[in-house]
Amino acid sequence: MRALTRTARLTSCVSALLASTTISAYADMSSAVRTTSQQVKGLQAPAEVIVDHWGIPHIYTANQHDAFFMQGYNAARDRLWQIDLWRKRGLGLLAKDFGPDYADQDRAARMFLYRGDMDKEWASYGPNAKTYTEAFVEGVNAFVQEVRNGTRPAPAEFKIAGTQPDLWKPEDVVRIRSHGLTRNMVSEVRRAQVACAAGLDADRLRTKFEPDWQTSVPAGLDPCSIPKDVLKDYELGTKDVTFAAPQKKASLDSHEEFLNESMANVDRIGSNNWVVSGSRTATGRPILANDPHRAHGVPSLRYIVHLNAPGMSVIGAGEPALPGISIGHNGKIAFGLTIFAIDQEDLYAYELNPNNANQYKFRAGWEDMKVVRETIEVKGGQSRTVDLLFTRHGPVLAKDDAKQRAFAMRSVWFDPGTSAYFGSSDYMTAQNWNGFLEAMNRWGAPSENQVYADTDGNIGWVPGGLTPKRVSYDGLMPVPGDGRYEWEGFIPMADLPKEFNPSQGYFATANQNNLPPGYPINERRIGFDQWADPARFQRITEVLQSKPKFTLADAMNLQNDDVSMLGRRLVALLKPLRSEDTKQRAALELIQGWDATESADSAGAALFEVWTSKHLGRATVAATTPEAARAIIGNASLSAVVDYLEKPDQALGSEQAAARDKVLLQSLSAAADEVGKLLGDDMAQWKWGNLHQAEFNHALKPLADKATQAQMTVGPLVMGGGNNVPHAAGYSTSTFKVTSGASFRMVLDVGNWDDSRAINTPGQSGNPYSPHYRDLAPLWATGDYVPLLYSREAVEKAASERIQLSPKS
Repeated sequence: MRALTRTARLTSCVSALLASTTISAYADMSSAVRTTSQQVKGLQAPAEVIVDHWGIPHIYTANQHDAFFMQGYNAARDRLWQIDLWRKRGLGLLAKDFGPDYADQDRAARMFLYRGDMDKEWASYGPNAKTYTEAFVEGVNAFVQEVRNGTRPAPAEFKIAGTQPDLWKPEDVVRIRSHGLTRNMVSEVRRAQVACAAGLDADRLRTKFEPDWQTSVPAGLDPCSIPKDVLKDYELGTKDVTFAAPQKKASLDSHEEFLNESMANVDRIGSNNWVVSGSRTATGRPILANDPHRAHGVPSLRYIVHLNAPGMSVIGAGEPALPGISIGHNGKIAFGLTIFAIDQEDLYAYELNPNNANQYKFRAGWEDMKVVRETIEVKGGQSRTVDLLFTRHGPVLAKDDAKQRAFAMRSVWFDPGTSAYFGSSDYMTAQNWNGFLEAMNRWGAPSENQVYADTDGNIGWVPGGLTPKRVSYDGLMPVPGDGRYEWEGFIPMADLPKEFNPSQGYFATANQNNLPPGYPINERRIGFDQWADPARFQRITEVLQSKPKFTLADAMNLQNDDVSMLGRRLVALLKPLRSEDTKQRAALELIQGWDATESADSAGAALFEVWTSKHLGRATVAATTPEAARAIIGNASLSAVVDYLEKPDQALGSEQAAARDKVLLQSLSAAADEVGKLLGDDMAQWKWGNLHQAEFNHALKPLADKATQAQMTVGPLVMGGGNNVPHAAGYSTSTFKVTSGASFRMVLDVGNWDDSRAINTPGQSGNPYSPHYRDLAPLWATGDYVPLLYSREAVEKAASERIQLSPKS
């Protein structure tokens, strides 16, 4: 039914042309093609960019240098403000443009830069990484120079901010690490806080250990010694840039919000991917699907591009500030990624020398901290000199000379080869499984599941990422930095699990624990507390198993599937219950009759999401957990809470089932009261989509005038979905507005590439006045797609703009 609904929508508007698989379907769309020509300094030979009707650039060049040069040039053409801000944030250069309010963020960002050997860094990514990046940066700089020279107008965002774009160096691309994801340091701090307040046993509902594991407080660690704001610089150095009227300085309360949001992101920030063998598809060809979930923004986190040069033709999505693509295909192989939860970071606690506060105890003696002195330029003020401190493990995040203690972060960020997603420059040109594995063996960060398919009919799965080898500890709490808890190198990539042509004919990942049964976790401590709830994976596999001949329409429907497996489990718990209270009975009957589908028009979904995101966890914690730990644990992990409620124990007293039912009913009643205040007393009129809406706001919106603010805003768009369904749409629990989910979706027909489909959101362009700034958002919100065209013939038919480029001496 969903596929028929989508087809009906597609044939009712411009999207009708997208549903056809023939080249002629695009003929009418290409009747008005804007053609321009220009000269570009640095280009080696004539080149062409064809922009299709959905803003996707298809770049054709005479050599590979020019392909990456033009990728950089075109990224600047469409996303210059975004990539310029990415560079300034990552390198700690914000105060130079935006004033003293950003100096602390600059200082923090510089703590997390790669400062190692650049030759080792480039070599870590494979043979072409440096040359690709040099060409890409040349292209970015060619566009930037045109803006700085005044031969091209600056994008509107620079006029609003009163700044101009800077020139890049190749190493800028890879030295920035702080946009990557390396896992559980926030959870380490939270666990220490719980252990201090009430003991480790009180922590069991905050996260769930997978595989099953018992942890303990590391010898030599006092959990109460961890400062509440120990990760304040970590927060500053990794957060996005915001623009607003001056605010009061961050307090511990705001830092608490950061910790809570970081824990919630275990389920919000993830991805789905799957690959299906031709033996299980209607066409006999493999299908590969991927929809990575990250925080929403405008411009989008990802950018779709098609690079063509002799010996190379790759198309898909990547990060606009990086060369190449990370999700897509090259005409021979296809690939898509999700997070594989390797724990790649630790917090170290040190004893300082009473006679020298810049020395810390390590094994038999005192070791000097390394001091790096840097200057932060400040617009409208004096430059600031800052000292950055480093131990052998990494940057010092907090230091208390009076109490003679310090805390530092160890992360794979500081090892060669861990610039986030940059390793895709290696695997994107592989031609077979072995070549893909070879490239993945060099993958550093973030840790990923990669699904694979090729035109020979093969499918596979391989995770990748630097995996610290922890022998004396498990990485679940901060540890003393005195030498007892060291990484003993890295677990070889060959020791990570993988699959090639699995017998079931498909493979899927959704950030769940996918270590196979019997995997030697004690010897290979991959990670324990950052796997997402398996609900998305369970629904995906349920659908894959139910369809002996899977289709592209099935894949698109599944990416937008609203069925909640956690909802089914909680409905089952509520089915036997009854209530004499009128209001409570109405709420109970609504959920008992709900089909566990989180569609936008569902009343049950509205109640379920408010209940599970704000009430059920807190009520369960209050009934089972020592009072001293409750505020730290907050709403807990829904995954752990549902597991517990299905099998309650003595923490609920001697009448466990009755106590559990009381928790369920009272928390459901409280949620119904809240929904009533938000949507009115008539439950028949409740709709999840009336609460759950997506709006994309440009970071510069607070600085713009009202007319420009309206131009910068996309939405609101009514949404179904939620945190734990395939149609991922995470939201703020204070407003229920959508904040994260699939910014990009892709479904590939492996071998018949022009039938492939994709969607970005809200659009390809970062220019608020471009038609491609917002044109894809309505399609994305309703689960629709556009063609991901690959053949030159198909691209020609769908052209809306041609840019002819020639070298400029």
